[in-house]
Amino acid sequence: MSTITKTIVATGASSGLGFELVKQLLSQPSQPYNFILGARDVSRTQQAYSSLNYDNTKHSLTVLPLELNSLKNTKTFAQQTLEKLGSQHKLDYLLLNAGITDPAGPPTEKTKGQKWCDALVVNHLAQHYLIHLLKPKLLSSSPARVIVVSSGSIRRVSDVSTLEQDLRAGSGVTGHDTYSQSKFVQLLGAHWWRRQFTALNEQGKGDVKVVAVSPGLIPATGIGRGAGFAISDKMPDAKTVPEGAQSIFRAFTRDDFPEDPDQIFLTSWGEWWSKDTIEKTLDKELQDKWCPSKEEIEQEEGLVDA
Repeated sequence: MSTITKTIVATGASSGLGFELVKQLLSQPSQPYNFILGARDVSRTQQAYSSLNYDNTKHSLTVLPLELNSLKNTKTFAQQTLEKLGSQHKLDYLLLNAGITDPAGPPTEKTKGQKWCDALVVNHLAQHYLIHLLKPKLLSSSPARVIVVSSGSIRRVSDVSTLEQDLRAGSGVTGHDTYSQSKFVQLLGAHWWRRQFTALNEQGKGDVKVVAVSPGLIPATGIGRGAGFAISDKMPDAKTVPEGAQSIFRAFTRDDFPEDPDQIFLTSWGEWWSKDTIEKTLDKELQDKWCPSKEEIEQEEGLVDA
């Protein structure tokens, strides 16, 4: 009996942890996958995967253009993804792995008229919007799963009252801080979506699980280069890229969810983080504040269809 193909739509899979994860999945002997990957450099990404010489009689892999610092481009990517999936393919997993550490300023010609810094747009807002756009397909593909690649750096956010100012375009905040703050907001979004999908499940409209996961401290990804800092492999708890990819893969397969629905964060050592560790992200008013509706996003960004 043949194994049913699983479809994975992913951001942040052109290099680093995302590329390694897809590489590991392509090498699996039994489970076939259908990948739709968003990438800034489509040609380079396609070449990178072609060099793996994976079994394309078992797996399929499509790379579509995606610039997450543009919500207009994010919408185009979602439309192309849905066209590619059609009615014959389910959307089993949505992997949100893209992340940057760019600073938020000072103001430039590029950021003139831009409300939020690129770190917030890429790490949270665009991928939050992408879930909105793919939500109907996720629900119709039930059971499905959204995997949000988070970070332990969310614990560095001590004062949530500064987020709105610090994450503005041109605020002058360093990449080290915008990364922690935007990943904190991203985790607010993961909780918000868990609440939305739980309510829809209770109405019988589909079963979509949301899991946040930390890959751990991975020096070789170069994640700190945008912020001007380096992560050393001599640091305690440092992991290799393959180990980090395995941490993310656990978020695809774990079904031993805690009884407390707020415990959605899977650590790189395979444990569910306790509520006191992620307590600040459990504020529902704060979640609602940073998680606009699809209509609100499109109205503000001028993306409303004529």
